Amino acid sequence: MKKSGFKGLFYLVAVVALSLAAGSAYATNGYFSHGYSIKNKALAGAGTALALDSMSASTNPASMAFAGNRVDLGLSFFKPNRQYTVTGDPTGFPGTFGLTPGTVESGKEWFIIPGLGYNKMMNENYSLGISIFGNGGMNTDYSTRTFYGDDPTGIDLSQLFIVPTYARKINAKHAFGISPVIAYQMFETKGLGSFAGYSHNSAKLSNTGPDSAFGIGARVGYMGELTPGFHVGASYQTKILMDNFDNYAGLFAQQGDFDIPSTWNIGVAYDILPELTAALDLQAIYYSDINSVGNSFLPNLQTDMLGDDHGAGFGWEDMYVIKAGVQWQSNKDWTWRAGYSYAEQPIPSSEMMFNIVSPGVIEQHVTAGFTKKFADNQELDISIMRALSNDVSGPNPLEAPGAQTITLEMDQWEFSLGYSKSF
Repeated sequence: MKKSGFKGLFYLVAVVALSLAAGSAYATNGYFSHGYSIKNKALAGAGTALALDSMSASTNPASMAFAGNRVDLGLSFFKPNRQYTVTGDPTGFPGTFGLTPGTVESGKEWFIIPGLGYNKMMNENYSLGISIFGNGGMNTDYSTRTFYGDDPTGIDLSQLFIVPTYARKINAKHAFGISPVIAYQMFETKGLGSFAGYSHNSAKLSNTGPDSAFGIGARVGYMGELTPGFHVGASYQTKILMDNFDNYAGLFAQQGDFDIPSTWNIGVAYDILPELTAALDLQAIYYSDINSVGNSFLPNLQTDMLGDDHGAGFGWEDMYVIKAGVQWQSNKDWTWRAGYSYAEQPIPSSEMMFNIVSPGVIEQHVTAGFTKKFADNQELDISIMRALSNDVSGPNPLEAPGAQTITLEMDQWEFSLGYSKSF
């Protein structure tokens, strides 16, 4: 889609929100977040079948019909530790592209990610609301000349979603919802200049400054209680068609295209006791449908130029994420949560070269948190996330077979604070 038109208020909100989260890195499930509201984060992202708060439209817009009148604010402090290691000396053979051996850690260790939601029951049957949150992103900042290009090397990708929602009850136990999804993303990369000979537009390959893009998609959802205490939910988000990153038309396939992939969620929740609920979700993220993300590095680098429709990409595969959480209300003022999620990371061992700058290799998240209620229908939310360390190794595809191995490694911490008020 072309840049134009609908922006207005959404442009202002997006710029303000992204300025608060400048340079945000959010490489958890690929480059999607493991969760969005503070309550949802504490359940490792589970909650497609639960109406937790006014941020729940980020997972299932139907939940807003049961969320009530409320406002929710959240702030997350995110710390990703990422590095790459090159083992083996470069051969120096003609036509090879060796890397300097050693381990290099990325800088920029702390990031701030805000979120907010608002929901209003217009009558007992339907609600109108809006949720604003960081969908995901990726950041690396290596001080070395990784590809013998400019110094430093790395990327910075931030994504923001603005999600107005209409939700309606079918009856007292079932509801559906629909949300237009308005997306804004920013991107910048440095240090890829050595690939200029492989690009159809080397002037728009690397070190061209930050670029931004708007796009739009939609999410639909259903939520219901099938039997007393047994809840189900499902939602689907379309591919979000984004403006091209014109400054990087010589890097990303389809002349700078970087659409956001489609996703779906299904979930169940069961009230084991009136005060104890367990939730289980399955999420799919279709990274392979986006050429700039899913195209393989080889043979595409040899058969097409960077920036062409079939130009080399990052070779990411689709992800299927299992999320499990438990919620216990110990008394009227305290609710405790814990969660765990698992997914096979999306980067094959054959795709190490480009993914040095995007090492989204996390597979496991362990989470915990609580809500403390106060007078006047106010709540304090806390969550902690630990993404367990994971690494992936594979050959340098531009070196002689067996000459060099590249290992990508990442682990993460996140600490989140939220405030809510019902009215």
